[in-house]
Amino acid sequence: MMNKILNILILIFLCFLSNQTVTAQQDAQYTQYMYNTLSVNPAYAGSRDMLSAVLLHRSQWVGVDGAPTTQTLSGHTPLNEKVGVGLNIMNDRIGPARETVVDGNFSYSIEVFDEAKLNFGLKAGAHLLDVDYSRLNIYDETDANFQPNNVDQKISPQVGLGVMLYSDKFYVGLSAPNLLETEHFDESPNGSSVAKERIGYYLISGYVFEISSDVKFKPAILSKLVTGSPLQVDVSANFLLYDTFTIGAAYRWSSAVSAMAGFQITDSLLLGVAYDADTTEFSEYSGGSFEAFLRFDLFKSYNKMVTPRFF
Repeated sequence: MMNKILNILILIFLCFLSNQTVTAQQDAQYTQYMYNTLSVNPAYAGSRDMLSAVLLHRSQWVGVDGAPTTQTLSGHTPLNEKVGVGLNIMNDRIGPARETVVDGNFSYSIEVFDEAKLNFGLKAGAHLLDVDYSRLNIYDETDANFQPNNVDQKISPQVGLGVMLYSDKFYVGLSAPNLLETEHFDESPNGSSVAKERIGYYLISGYVFEISSDVKFKPAILSKLVTGSPLQVDVSANFLLYDTFTIGAAYRWSSAVSAMAGFQITDSLLLGVAYDADTTEFSEYSGGSFEAFLRFDLFKSYNKMVTPRFF
C-alpha cells in the first residue's frame, strides 16, 4: 500500500514538472522550514489536528546593504476530520522591492492506512509588489535603462497545489505553491519585463526516530526546483531532548551551514532560532543570516499531543 501511495505522489510531481520553461528562482527561503511548512505546501493545513500559528522573521546576509528580510505569519486548523484551512501572510523586502503575499489554504484529507493520512491542498491569494527605484545607487543617473517608473502596489493572483502523506512519525509532501507565471512589472523604457514569477516545485520530508523516552531524532529534507535555477537542497537534523529542548544543524547544498535551537516555553509555545554561515566566497561580505520563530498551538482538552511528532 505504501509503495502505491508513493508512486501516486511521484506521478503528481512529474505532472507538475511537465511543459515548463527556463528562468530563475525568486521565493523566500527558510532554514527552519520544518516549522513553516504551510508557506510551501497548502496540504499541510489542518495536519497538526489543532489550531497552530507561526510567526517567523529572517534577516539574510546581515551587513549587506539591501539584503533580503522576510516576515511570515501563518495559521491553520482542522474544521473536521476531513477538512483543514489556513492563512499565510508573507512580507519580503530586498533592495528597492517589497513584496507582500496573502493566501488562503484549503486541504482535504483521506485515511490511506492505519495512522496515516493523505492530504490534498489548494491555495489561492494575491501578491502585492512595491518598487522604489530611488533606493538604488545608480552610477549614471542619466542612463534611460535605469529610470523606470516606480511600482505602487501592483496586485497579481496566486494559485498553488500540494499533496502530503503523513503520520505521527513521518511526512512527505510535494507542492507547487504558485502555478501562475505572472510578470510582476513592466516599467522599463524598452518595455521588457523586469521580473517574472516562475513556478517552483518543492519536495519536503521528515521522520521522527525515538532513540529513548527522552531523546527523539528528526532528520528532514527540503528540495526546491525552479526552472532555470540550480536545484536547491536543504538537509537538517534535529534532536528533541526531554520534550523541551531542540538542537540541530542543517546544510544548504553549496551555500550555507546552519545551527538551530528551540525551547518549548510552555505546552503551547515554542521558540526557535537559527544562524546560517555562508560557505561561498560571499562570506567575506556577509555576517551570515539569522532566523527566529514563535509557534503557538491551541490544544483541545481531549486531544493534547502526546506522540513523538514535532513537525
